[in-house]
Amino acid sequence: MTDSWTSRLWADAEWIYAAILTHPFHVGLTSGKLDDASFAYYVVQDVHYLRGYGRALALVAAKSPTQPIAGMFAQHAAGTISVELSLHDSLLGELGLGSQLVDATPASPTTTAYVNHLLTTAHSGTFAEALAAVLPCYWVYERVGADLVKQGSPDPRFQRWIDTYGGGEFAAIVADVIDVADDVGRTLSAEEESRARRHFVMSSRYEWMFWDAAFRREVWPV
Repeated sequence: MTDSWTSRLWADAEWIYAAILTHPFHVGLTSGKLDDASFAYYVVQDVHYLRGYGRALALVAAKSPTQPIAGMFAQHAAGTISVELSLHDSLLGELGLGSQLVDATPASPTTTAYVNHLLTTAHSGTFAEALAAVLPCYWVYERVGADLVKQGSPDPRFQRWIDTYGGGEFAAIVADVIDVADDVGRTLSAEEESRARRHFVMSSRYEWMFWDAAFRREVWPV
């Protein structure tokens, strides 16, 4: 990577991404041996997460410095609901689970914490802070998809999930967001950049925790 703002962001969290890529959840996706219960848990929790993520993107849109950037994030917020949630509905059906299971299952501790982090940052932070907080969900998924699609999966359900994030269409969306982040990064003071980078690392940590929670099928302790 060039010495751009996003290259520095990625360098801050590269060790987290390495742990994500080698996590047993992703190893199970490519081997086809991931427990169906863990995959179903992931799908249900991701629906809860995406509902909150879509709201965070709407806040990013509201704080955007220009109309084209605001329009892009508004479209992404809408797309999160219409496209990704429809994928999850179909995956639940293939797992033999009804969509009503989502509403009957509470958001996990990790899902709740991650969504609260995004909404709090997007609501109270600057545009740069909000963008840095939501960026890992774009970028980590694109990188995971690109890495896992090279390996593939013998399970067609897992393969469809991999293809969703490993395709060129999603990569183009992420590239646009990275371009916006780099433009914004050039305008930040040292203090502003430091705050934004902390949010990026925190969200990256939550990405690892989210997949780990699915693998363990995390529940509330009390």
